[in-house]
Amino acid sequence: MSTEQAENLEAILRQSAFPADIDLNEQRRQIRELVSQQPLPPDVTVTAAALGDVPTAEITIDGIEPRHVVLYFHGGVYVLGDAFQAAGLASQVGRRTRAKVISVDYRLAPEHPYPAAVDDALAAYEALLGNGTAASDIVFAGESAGGGLAVATLVNARDHGLPLPAAAFVMSPYADLTLAGATMDAKREVDVLMSRENLQSRVSDYTSGHDAALGLISPVFADLSGLPPLIIQAGTHEVLLDDAVRLARQAAIADVEVTLDVTPRVPHVFQSFSAILDEGATALDRAGQFLSAHLAGAERVTA
Repeated sequence: MSTEQAENLEAILRQSAFPADIDLNEQRRQIRELVSQQPLPPDVTVTAAALGDVPTAEITIDGIEPRHVVLYFHGGVYVLGDAFQAAGLASQVGRRTRAKVISVDYRLAPEHPYPAAVDDALAAYEALLGNGTAASDIVFAGESAGGGLAVATLVNARDHGLPLPAAAFVMSPYADLTLAGATMDAKREVDVLMSRENLQSRVSDYTSGHDAALGLISPVFADLSGLPPLIIQAGTHEVLLDDAVRLARQAAIADVEVTLDVTPRVPHVFQSFSAILDEGATALDRAGQFLSAHLAGAERVTA
């Protein structure tokens, strides 16, 4: 990361940060405005669609004839964002995996608390399988809350007896809504985007009386046995770093093939800044290679 890149990134992060007490509807409005100012590459097309009863955004890239599908889960601490707002980062995963991306527009809290997001994510995956897409041709991806939701959906799909996708890629996963990670405090001075306070203000919106330590809410506490290979990426300048570390540890204890990929001095979901941050682009390259290798391996096994 050059000095210029670091300065540009710092300015963007400070502009993007929200105070803990901001009105939720105003926060949603500001995020929509911020995303609308960042046009997609001209070769990316986003189309409204659905998987069963769950709305989605289908993201395709000119020149790529996809055989594979990335089922993508957006971030936003379960109260913000949507499938379309995630299209920029999701398309970068699709580009590197040479796959179509289907971004899931799961219902948000507080209007639709847990288990709405978990139910929608599983229903979308079931519908994708039901439409004839083989599990071996699917990978999951997600960032922040979407990273936690991707892992929770793997657990949920396993417990429902569904075939599991070839692999999963999660960026800066929000995987512990009890907020017990050591880096909640250790990294608070270097994380200008997130803090225990602004996360805590939204936890009850989602949990709505349920125990935040439930495995489908906080997958760091779930039994991860039987899950497909995972690549978990995080930066050292984020309070959620320990969520990624503990999620990888939990996977390893469960005999899951897991790659923990930590990049120094970069923020939460740093991959979304790949256009201006070298580390973001190279991290996406590594993840794309991981996903592609496991999709190819699954093809060989099923051939």
